[in-house]
Amino acid sequence: MAKADQSDIAMRIVIDQPVAGVLHSLQAKDGHPMDPKSSSAGEPLAFDFTVRVGPGPKFFGDQVQREGPERRFVYIRVGQAAGDPSSPWTRRMKIDIHDIAPELLDAATNDGGRIEISVIGTGKDGTPACATVRPTVRRLI
Repeated sequence: MAKADQSDIAMRIVIDQPVAGVLHSLQAKDGHPMDPKSSSAGEPLAFDFTVRVGPGPKFFGDQVQREGPERRFVYIRVGQAAGDPSSPWTRRMKIDIHDIAPELLDAATNDGGRIEISVIGTGKDGTPACATVRPTVRRLI
């Protein structure tokens, strides 16, 4: 698909209620952590990035990962995976983007807003969330 058929969309992932002191980062397509940060007292962490969206919709970009013909997602690396060798955790959160409502994608494309996806960063057991993490909010900001 030609880049001319794609639109840039600004995105933000917000990790609400992260485990304090645990390093989190975006994961680049090459697998390396990007923009590592941690919360000192459980305050939210925000990660900004841009994706390209083409007809379908199809998603492209440095943080976009793929699984099968349709599933597209972004990884948030946690603990050792985010670059903290002293962390007791080595995890990743998988945050789906392929199922963002077309109306939200259209609004972001036409109005130039940022799509914000919020997730809860602490699991039921009190440790950092991992695996597929369902969004609590998806909105245009």
